[in-house]
Amino acid sequence: MPRNTSAWPDLCILLAACGLLASALFAFDRLFGAGALILFLCLVFFLRERHLKRERDLDAYFRDVVSNIKPVTNYAMERLPVAILIVDEEGRLQWSNAELAARIAPAPHPEHGTPVTNFWPEMILKPIWGMTGEYVFHDKETAYRAEYRPIPLDSGELLMAFYVTDVTDLEQMRAELAAGQTVLAYIQIDNYDEALQTLVEAERSTLASTITNMLDSWAKELGFLIQRLNEEKYVAVMERRALDQAIESKFDILDRVHSLLGANKLPVTLSFGVVTVEQQTVHDTARQALKTLELALARGGDQAAVCIDGKTQFFGGKAPAVEKHTRVKVRVVAHSLREQIEAAGEIFIMGHKNEDFDALGAAMGVARMALYSKKPVHIVLSDTNEGIDKFTELLAGHQEYGPLFIHENALEGEIIGQKALLIVVDTHIPHMVASPKLLNAVPRRIIIDHHRRSEAVIESPQLSYIEPSTSSTSELVSELTTYYAEDLKLTRFDATALYAGIVVDTKHFGVQTGVRTLEAAAYLRRAGADPVMVRQLFREDYATNLALAQALAAATLYKGGLIVTSCREPKPNIQAIAAQAADNMLYIEEVRMSIVIFQMTPDVVGISARAVGELNVQVIMEEFGGGGHQNVAGAQIKNGNIDEIEARAVELAQKYIEENG
Repeated sequence: MPRNTSAWPDLCILLAACGLLASALFAFDRLFGAGALILFLCLVFFLRERHLKRERDLDAYFRDVVSNIKPVTNYAMERLPVAILIVDEEGRLQWSNAELAARIAPAPHPEHGTPVTNFWPEMILKPIWGMTGEYVFHDKETAYRAEYRPIPLDSGELLMAFYVTDVTDLEQMRAELAAGQTVLAYIQIDNYDEALQTLVEAERSTLASTITNMLDSWAKELGFLIQRLNEEKYVAVMERRALDQAIESKFDILDRVHSLLGANKLPVTLSFGVVTVEQQTVHDTARQALKTLELALARGGDQAAVCIDGKTQFFGGKAPAVEKHTRVKVRVVAHSLREQIEAAGEIFIMGHKNEDFDALGAAMGVARMALYSKKPVHIVLSDTNEGIDKFTELLAGHQEYGPLFIHENALEGEIIGQKALLIVVDTHIPHMVASPKLLNAVPRRIIIDHHRRSEAVIESPQLSYIEPSTSSTSELVSELTTYYAEDLKLTRFDATALYAGIVVDTKHFGVQTGVRTLEAAAYLRRAGADPVMVRQLFREDYATNLALAQALAAATLYKGGLIVTSCREPKPNIQAIAAQAADNMLYIEEVRMSIVIFQMTPDVVGISARAVGELNVQVIMEEFGGGGHQNVAGAQIKNGNIDEIEARAVELAQKYIEENG
């Protein structure tokens, strides 16, 4: 490049000085002055010519550089080891560099407007149109990272530039690291005492040894370590690849072990608590694995609860929860409950929104225990509880029960004492309680429930008594009253409410009815429960029966034994109508699962689901944020579209039936 291109202005100053000196010399001596002036003019001419030549050389240099910029740029773009694509809004290729042609065979032609999805079907276009960012997509066995930028044109049209790099090696390394991630699992025989009861020592040893051998064989199949901790618990350490295989097989070890029968013909069931090791310490991982195992057990056992990246998935859960024959836990819980009640200043009791007779009966049973301990007590009802209106109106006429019930809106502005105790019955899910504000206002809480535990649970309870093997919360509370105090007496209304709760949840003792259910019913009858009153409470008016008939008439039967119907308009007592419709549809020949979708309120859609055999509707309802039992479950969705929810419910149910037979 030519140098000193800016010297001419400086030379002009120097030449001006020389011209002045030559002029001064000419004034003193004309001969020497004339020679100096001639020399000065020659110098000016020479320097001027040199300056013009430099300018011509510089201009030629710049012209040469400019003329080569475009070829150099094009060469760099064509030889850049990144595929560059410019795409229009329809997803058609407008321009690409040579690297794209080298990666794709046959090479796409931008002049033909080839759709990008023709050669990269997995490439994302519409969801990211007009944005800046990056993502990874796959084409066969190759992984690509696509960085994208918008290109606005003067015409107002918008194009997108994609810079695509092959990152297969990086993704393979990442996948290998993920596959080697450490996983900790606790495994428990969740019905150990029941499965081995009445067996002689030799039979117990044989059955226990068979279970251990099956687990060892399964561990060898998947390539992980398992160690027995005690008679009924094991610990396993594995890699993520082994866990992925177990998930792919849907933890088939559960079915293998479940097929074992001892001499007493009772099946054996396992529960798993599995956690992937993220950034937490080993100690924290072990604690989380134990909590996950407790969650699986609280849901009835015979399942694996797997926590990956903070999200819990459930596998198995086909077997019904096994009824416990011992009452030791009931006695311990009753003793602890009495201590908590007697230490409290005031007691609040509530169930779930839109209470049914199980929630009401359980609440009245707990209230009777609090009254026995001479504590001020209130049963808090939600604003929508049409299903129990008959009974609460009947109780309002009795002096003892009049002040017992208060509605959620009556709590506005009320000061809750620091020693207040809140007892939640028939639910354990925070957003489903009758008064979420009261739940947040009272830090001391107790949970009594019979539904399989959901991942969403009321935090930090003083006492949690969740028994999915029982028929109803009313059954649990009935048993607790027998151990709370020897001289505690239920009134006729208390016993009738508890009895009604059991009748509702067992469908008149037709489902989920065990020995202890019948014993609780007998105890309540002796305490004065009135079956005639219960039958009167369950009577329905003409409008309800008409709505039920319309729901049944609108039902659609699907392949696999699934039947679905919907109630699209909010009606009084719609939740009870939906539940009854779901129950009735199970009596249809070949029906194995029934689902009713209904408009509970203008902004809430409800689902009532039922199943028979080993089908588990709870796992389907959990997809909608609900829960329940294996054969009886439901959900409530705020601001949902009933058509979309029905389509989603049918899709999930059909997929579940197809996978589980």
